[in-house]
Amino acid sequence: MNLYEKKEDCCGCSACADICPVGAIRTVMDEEGFRYPQVDEEKCVNCGQCLQVCPIKRAEPGRGENLYFGAQAIDETLRGASSSGGMFPVLAEYVFQRQGVVYGAAFNEKMEVAHREAHNPKELEALKKTKYVQSNPEGTYRSIQAHLKEDRWVLFCGTPCQARGLRLYLKRPYPKLIVADLVCYGAPSPGVWASYVRYLERKSGGKMTQFYFRDKRNKDNGHTCAYVAGGRERTHSLYGDMYCRMYFANYIIRPSCHACQYCTVDRDSDFTIGDFWGIEKVRPDMEDGMGTSVVILHTNEAREIWEQVKGNLRWFACGEEDMLQPRLTGPTEAAGGRKRFQSLYRAFPFPIFRFIFIGMMSFKTLWRSVVKR
Repeated sequence: MNLYEKKEDCCGCSACADICPVGAIRTVMDEEGFRYPQVDEEKCVNCGQCLQVCPIKRAEPGRGENLYFGAQAIDETLRGASSSGGMFPVLAEYVFQRQGVVYGAAFNEKMEVAHREAHNPKELEALKKTKYVQSNPEGTYRSIQAHLKEDRWVLFCGTPCQARGLRLYLKRPYPKLIVADLVCYGAPSPGVWASYVRYLERKSGGKMTQFYFRDKRNKDNGHTCAYVAGGRERTHSLYGDMYCRMYFANYIIRPSCHACQYCTVDRDSDFTIGDFWGIEKVRPDMEDGMGTSVVILHTNEAREIWEQVKGNLRWFACGEEDMLQPRLTGPTEAAGGRKRFQSLYRAFPFPIFRFIFIGMMSFKTLWRSVVKR
């Protein structure tokens, strides 16, 4: 069974591994640090279910009947501990009140990012924050289906391809399922992240236990990074963080993300949520440096839920043109030097590669200043 011809044809959602009835598919990390499915041909029964759940092969646009909002959780503690304006935990609370289960990305004890479930606000804490690492959702789809068959409410939050993979895996609608996808810049390499964690642990002299990509302590819209390693907390600028610089320079994004078919406002999830970039131009009275969520409602189910949760939000309706941002109009472009970057990453130990990367970025900055002159 050939699941993909080239790496651009696999988004790493792992729905194929979950759907396989004989366990013939496992995901393996490649030299760039991304997981890809491998088929054990001796086990494979050629049922074709893996091909039917692929969100790249079976991409489907939404219906285009969207409603657009900006929103902030009224509970300032909740908003401060959340990404953007806190829309995700507000939806989670709606599900918890109905004894449901919430799925999102969280760090495990090895500082790897994987999807896991939360049953209460305390367990939700690990799922709230931004993780600029592609999560591993293996097992999540099976678990969600089991809860839905028990007639429980379920909220799933993930990337658009993961959300589409879930829809395809389930094969039919469930009235108690809420699917929220994210405005996604692109999925960064778990392998590069693991190398960075090991580097910071050696530098700090101890195990890393926390990392916050978008800390809001400075009321700067989450432009502060903070991490705890060796029992000590350290902070620095988001754009001064080396891993984040690799990410936002487009060097460590999954190949399929550069051709993503879900970079549009029309999706088949219930909600799309993310940062409301440009809020200062649309509603300057709501710009306080603590984050605002952009919220897109795609389905009648989402509209019904919105009516029930909006009392927990400061919100305003807006037009598509007010909240439109680059990742809702097209995918992130690959960096021009991506292949060279990846070959250097593979060739050198990370501490040495770090100095090479810093030199690359310094040269790039210098070259741009020369060209501008």
